[in-house]
Amino acid sequence: MLQLYGITSAALSIFCLLPYIVDILKHKTRPERASWLIWSVLGFIAFFSQMAEGATNSLWLTAAQTFIVTVVFILSIKFGSGGLIKRDILSLIVAGLGIVLWVFTKEAAAALYIVIAVDFTGSILTIVKSYEDPRSETLITWILSGTAGFFGALSVGEWSFVLLSYPVYLWLINYVVAGAILLGRRKTV
Repeated sequence: MLQLYGITSAALSIFCLLPYIVDILKHKTRPERASWLIWSVLGFIAFFSQMAEGATNSLWLTAAQTFIVTVVFILSIKFGSGGLIKRDILSLIVAGLGIVLWVFTKEAAAALYIVIAVDFTGSILTIVKSYEDPRSETLITWILSGTAGFFGALSVGEWSFVLLSYPVYLWLINYVVAGAILLGRRKTV
């Protein structure tokens, strides 16, 4: 059953970004470049950190998210927004410092929490953009991505704060982005 939860989370992670990618190509969605760059790099770090901590079935979520997030980052180079404004540059600097900290910790659990903190830095950019320009995001993507995090958490199967941290974080932060989109749409009505 745990493997089914893990595979479900991975499938949702890939499926949730398909409408996002279609909307990018249709010029409806404009991904925030700095966020997707940060998420791409961090996905690789999270994957290897979780693997070092003994994750098995929950790795499906992280592997799928990392792959598809990297695809969106590549598309954001041409079709995205942001990248050179102050908040983007500041977030990239903070993310870079977090990665440097990770290199020096050489401890997988510490690296995972640094990844989550740096990911949150990138998420703030997208949360703000989603609220300010809610039509530039694909709502279903964020809802399904949050649901993927939920299934990723179920796939852990035991109470392990370290192993539950990343999927629970993904579950919550994606729902926060979805909430920002909905609040932003509500203010424009």
